[in-house]
Amino acid sequence: MTTVLITGASAGLGAAFARGFAAKGCDLILVARDTGRLKAVADELAAAHGTLPEVLPADLLDPEQCRAVAERLADPARPVDILVNNAGFGLPAPFPYSPVEDEERMLDLLVKVPLKLTHAVVPGLRERRRGAVLNVSSVAGLLPTGTYGAAKAWTTAFSESLRVDLAPYGVRVLAVVPGFTRTEFQERAGMDVSALPDSVWLDADAVVARALKDLSLRRPLSITGLRYRLYAQAVRHLPRTFVARKMARDRRPPAQAPEQAQNAARPEAAR
Repeated sequence: MTTVLITGASAGLGAAFARGFAAKGCDLILVARDTGRLKAVADELAAAHGTLPEVLPADLLDPEQCRAVAERLADPARPVDILVNNAGFGLPAPFPYSPVEDEERMLDLLVKVPLKLTHAVVPGLRERRRGAVLNVSSVAGLLPTGTYGAAKAWTTAFSESLRVDLAPYGVRVLAVVPGFTRTEFQERAGMDVSALPDSVWLDADAVVARALKDLSLRRPLSITGLRYRLYAQAVRHLPRTFVARKMARDRRPPAQAPEQAQNAARPEAAR
């Protein structure tokens, strides 16, 4: 039986990954901060698929709790076959307007945590010569979009490099690169996305279905939707200075003093 550990599994893409892997008959380990919501997801999956997932509540920004998850991943007596690094949050204001402590927390969760968890699971995968790591990135990583985009660019590059390193051992690595997806991520981050047309939005289950298909095909990246695949191709050919200026204009808080924007930038938006 394949065992899958998913971070940020209480909602959004994490819960969608849980549904997708449960439908394939996998055993699940669900990780998130909110114990009540995590148990609710586990109960729903048990009712739908007949297997109760293991619930592992953890705030991954707490070193001790993150270490506990890493130890679970490295436990040879209870091997984990697939790791899904999905936990994350965003900030409502651009870098110059956000408290540096919030920027550091976001960078830790988007970069340092998946680095640690991947490092914990890889030795077992390599020894068993099978398994996979899925890292949830973002199309924001294709553009110069502040700390969040920079972190997601790291996620994609890290995944592509790791994929080459682990290929001789039969271990697959996939960077999942979604666009705007209908989850509570934007609302919890305090982002105003009301002006976005319906055509840009993706369904979380569709993103996961595409990712699982791309994983089975051993592709390096998974991008859902023709719009976003074309977008990914186009941005590679645009002048970086032009793109950076355009993104900076889009991100600037209108008619808002830096002090006001800082007060608004309190993140509690873990996926």
